[in-house]
Amino acid sequence: MKRVSFQGERGAYSEAASVSFFGNEIEAIPCFTFADVLKNTENGNSDYSILPIENSLEGSVGESNDLLLSMDLNVIGEIYYRIHHCLIGTGSIEDIDTVYSHPQALGQCRQFIQENSLKTIPSYDTAGSVKIIKDLNKDSIACIASRNAAEIFGVAVIQEGIENNTNNYTRFLVFSKEKNDKTENSKTSIIFSVKHEAGALYQIIKEFHQYKINLTKIESRPNKNTPWEYNFYVDFEGHQDDSSIKDMLKKLRDNSTFLKILGSYPIAKLD
Repeated sequence: MKRVSFQGERGAYSEAASVSFFGNEIEAIPCFTFADVLKNTENGNSDYSILPIENSLEGSVGESNDLLLSMDLNVIGEIYYRIHHCLIGTGSIEDIDTVYSHPQALGQCRQFIQENSLKTIPSYDTAGSVKIIKDLNKDSIACIASRNAAEIFGVAVIQEGIENNTNNYTRFLVFSKEKNDKTENSKTSIIFSVKHEAGALYQIIKEFHQYKINLTKIESRPNKNTPWEYNFYVDFEGHQDDSSIKDMLKKLRDNSTFLKILGSYPIAKLD
């Protein structure tokens, strides 16, 4: 049985994504923080880790992305998981003045929150917010999480489908100590940084064009060690063991101040 670590309480979307990726025959291991999730696999306490990386409505999950810089694991898979948010609590919608949830979920339900003039309180996890309001046991507070989390903690669903947009997907990456064998329809993820000078980024992007490699994502995040310098997170089609990609990565390494290959993995389909 595969042991999979995820952040949050049982019923978290990360756990649901794990089941969707691996199937029901897994041992799901809840962790308090994203860092704990990866450490679990690095230390051999789990076989795989899963982290939310970006959401179709709210963009990147900054904490997860920053951890990729220092982790000692490989990306071996991805999954796009459809997020259905529910308002969960013991009271009615008229009773509620405060709502708890993870900041990403609060952002994904911003319109509903504003329409109902609700005060928001960020929590460490969507499923964990159900546990919090159950312990507080007040009709004036509610939370935002999945129906599964509501059922696990025995708290009623007041309203379903409260996200801003029905096109609400979170992309999760799956990590392991092992690497993937070369397969068709692969994607590779890397992180790099360049000198803070004119044309430096262009020299990198030019290589993708010359090797006819399709970029599927490019995003910058602040370099925590140097103010106003950035790391670039890039996904592109192809496997790191492809001969042309090997050549391109060598040129990228020559033109960058830092390059980390996160892994190559099968491209997931959006259901």
